[in-house]
Amino acid sequence: MIIGILKEPQDESRVALLPEAVKTLLSWKVSVWVETNAGARAYASDELYKEAGAEIHSRQEILMQSDLLIGIQPITQSEISGLKSGAVLMGQMGALFNPELTGYLIKEKKTAFSMELVPRTTRAQSMDVLSSMATVTGYKAVLMAANLLPRFFPMFMTAAGSITPARVLILGAGVAGLQAIATSRRLGASVFAFDVRQAAKEEVLSLGAKFVDVEGAKEDKGAGGYAVEQSAEYLQKQKDTIHEHALKADIIITTAQIPGRKAPQLVEERTVRAMKPGSVIIDLAASSGGNCALSQPEQTVEVNGVRIVGVGNLAASMPQDASKMYGKNYLNFLKLIIKDGNLNLNFEDDIVTGTCVCHAGNPISPRIIQMQSN
Repeated sequence: MIIGILKEPQDESRVALLPEAVKTLLSWKVSVWVETNAGARAYASDELYKEAGAEIHSRQEILMQSDLLIGIQPITQSEISGLKSGAVLMGQMGALFNPELTGYLIKEKKTAFSMELVPRTTRAQSMDVLSSMATVTGYKAVLMAANLLPRFFPMFMTAAGSITPARVLILGAGVAGLQAIATSRRLGASVFAFDVRQAAKEEVLSLGAKFVDVEGAKEDKGAGGYAVEQSAEYLQKQKDTIHEHALKADIIITTAQIPGRKAPQLVEERTVRAMKPGSVIIDLAASSGGNCALSQPEQTVEVNGVRIVGVGNLAASMPQDASKMYGKNYLNFLKLIIKDGNLNLNFEDDIVTGTCVCHAGNPISPRIIQMQSN
């Protein structure tokens, strides 16, 4: 069996598997083909892949001959149609946000796995690419904010007087939010965090931040640790509370998302216009609608001296460690579907089923089946 590792588009610096992962794959009795310069932007040369035992091939050769194609960003529809019969495609395809691609995979009777569909369960934790990349994103978001803020993060006692610590408000205490809290605290900021899930409160407090409480949130134990949609009454109470805290904040980092749906709007236009000039908002949900009413994907907008940065793929700004983490997630997942050098797709395994967009054109993941029925 040939596993092909693809080079990502120009705006993506990560690679799905680094040379260190090749040795593991070879021990599973498979061949590994790597597209020319696939790892160059993650500082993994073709020579390093060769030393690990991989073969270097052109993109066309890999697309036409691989039994399992591994990447991060989705490949084009024309490339999908040209895959060999029975080939399996794996990547982070945004299957719930990209119904056109999902529909095309089904129409072309392909087998595909989309890694953002990995269930949020204890057993699947080591395969969860969203959590891994959120760790990178939360860290980098704070560094970006610190670079843009016209003042220090920590408190300083100087001959010129005392500098008070910056005040950071984190909206959403998932993996990215918790990493943002930890990084902000390391830099000496005073940190406040909000999350609709009461279960997040203990984690927030353990990292040294103060929890912003809004009573009356609806929770769903079946949501896999994600937030769920809330009532109009709660949402207004939430926005009013965030508004009050935002007026005192120097930095707001927003991380709240709901899988398959538009990101909840947490920071209203009135809030932005009332914030202190020089304040910074980093919106990590900009690509799925934005948590801030004025954010734009991949753009920086300035309103009354407040800079709103809509960021998307921040993980790509740290390609070495992001690729390392991504590769570990992939290897842990591949253990489930490779046996004795061949593909073994066990759809009785909830992780395999939950992650599979479609098999030979048949929708498999319950979330994809639900999306198709709507």
